[in-house]
Amino acid sequence: MNALVALCHFCELHGPRTLFCTEAVHPPSPQPASSLLGERERESEGEREGEGLTMRANSSATQRADMCEGCRSLPASHPGFVSIDSETGIRFLSHQHPRQPQLFSVVRQACVRSLSCEVCPGREGPIFFGDEQHGFVFSHTFFIKDSLARGFQRWYSIVMVAMDRIYLINSWPFLLRHLKLTIQSLQSTALKVFDSEQGVCPQRAIRLNSAFSPAVFPHQRSGNAARSLPSLTQHPNLWSSLHASFSWLLKACGSRLTEKLLEGAPTEDTLVLLERQTEQEEEMIAEGGGSNPQLDQSESSQDRDFPYGDGGKTEETLGPKFKSLRHLRQVLGPADFRQLAWHVLMGNQVIWRGSDRLLIQSAFNMLKALLPVGCVRVVGYSSQYEEAYRCNFLGLSPEVQIPAHVSSSEFSLLVDVLNMEQSCVQAACNEDILSLYQFTITSANPQPTDRGPTLLNKIEVALANENLSVEVVSHCLLCLKEEWMNKVKVLFKFSKVDGRGREDTQKVLGLLGATGPGEEDNVRLLKFWMTGLSKTYKSHLMTAVRGGERTLSQ
Repeated sequence: MNALVALCHFCELHGPRTLFCTEAVHPPSPQPASSLLGERERESEGEREGEGLTMRANSSATQRADMCEGCRSLPASHPGFVSIDSETGIRFLSHQHPRQPQLFSVVRQACVRSLSCEVCPGREGPIFFGDEQHGFVFSHTFFIKDSLARGFQRWYSIVMVAMDRIYLINSWPFLLRHLKLTIQSLQSTALKVFDSEQGVCPQRAIRLNSAFSPAVFPHQRSGNAARSLPSLTQHPNLWSSLHASFSWLLKACGSRLTEKLLEGAPTEDTLVLLERQTEQEEEMIAEGGGSNPQLDQSESSQDRDFPYGDGGKTEETLGPKFKSLRHLRQVLGPADFRQLAWHVLMGNQVIWRGSDRLLIQSAFNMLKALLPVGCVRVVGYSSQYEEAYRCNFLGLSPEVQIPAHVSSSEFSLLVDVLNMEQSCVQAACNEDILSLYQFTITSANPQPTDRGPTLLNKIEVALANENLSVEVVSHCLLCLKEEWMNKVKVLFKFSKVDGRGREDTQKVLGLLGATGPGEEDNVRLLKFWMTGLSKTYKSHLMTAVRGGERTLSQ
């Protein structure tokens, strides 16, 4: 990720100052041999010139403002901290200021704005600001306890600066969670030092009993008006620890979101899967699971593991199981399968109860293909009943009792899988499943009727056509789901976003082909499938509508 992280401080004497900055330097891309020498010469000259400009800027700033202890982190003679990612070759460099003069100016402006005008209510917390010219900034301001400071606390901020606004906004939850951990660690260690100092010499009583003069206020504390952050936290290796933390943050933030090549516009299932993958990765990173190749540090002795996700490997299951929707229809019979599929499409809770866990899971894997990914909520196998708001596919062990309000509800269906034989047979074909198990379907709802919904009728036609292979039926089902998801998007835009009336909505349903026989089931299906729309689509739609409203009002 092309970004940098900086720790900033508001000095009582000199105003906003950058204390510590970590940036990622990417390895140079391979170039033709003919231009390689000249490019290296230009790079070396540019680096020397950039270092000179930076040092001159730092030197002039030091001469103008006479930096105090609280404004300084590493001395000018310190080489800084360097970590190298062995996988990508990216170097993470940390010093008080960036090594390039352009970045020095950008970070300086971000520092000033984060500690002056760009603050959230209460002054502590995250905020986002920036522009295309000076970059975009995610800033989190906070206070550190100091017994010698005004109000017994000092004002700091951690800023992440990047030119990619969308990437930075999408990383907001991730950055907020991990920066809070760093900030809480700094505040807790500083609070211990503050409490110990107050126990030895309580400053509040001394200030109340002494004459106050704003002109000599800094001198009344023996020149300790600005104390360094390591002295406030009593952390001797504070800067190396911050280097490791900031380096990990840049590494993890850069790898958590990746670009994917999609053929055409992404489907709703694809968007929902990407959103869920992002949420799972954030949860795994927050838990700190896994270990990854480490950072090889030359100046710092601390190593940090980068969390990563598992490969998602699943063990090969043996035993009887359903191989396709057509196989499931053949085992249950056309009438029972139609009743089961109707409840699935309507969003009712489908419960399978039996001792063969793998068979039940294979049934859910087949039935999930009837719904958009966003509408699927599965509890594969449980020893207790789970409410319908948690899952619409529920597997239960045989001894679990179904609550009375669920058994009598028309919004649920129960499939009892009874063992016909106790012998374990390694088989997966239709005849063997029928010889091993008996399936009993019960529901308080006598539907479905023979008329609808329209989607179910088309699915049954495809499954009943033996001339179509299983692969062709699978692709046919994908096309049918995408067709009806497009109808869902139109209905969502028309009814939820625009807020049209009942008559107008009925006209739209007629245009979508959802009226006529089975109209009630079609409408119910469309409303349930609205819950499966991705957050990305809903956000994009609402943003576009609001933008259009602003344009019309202008």
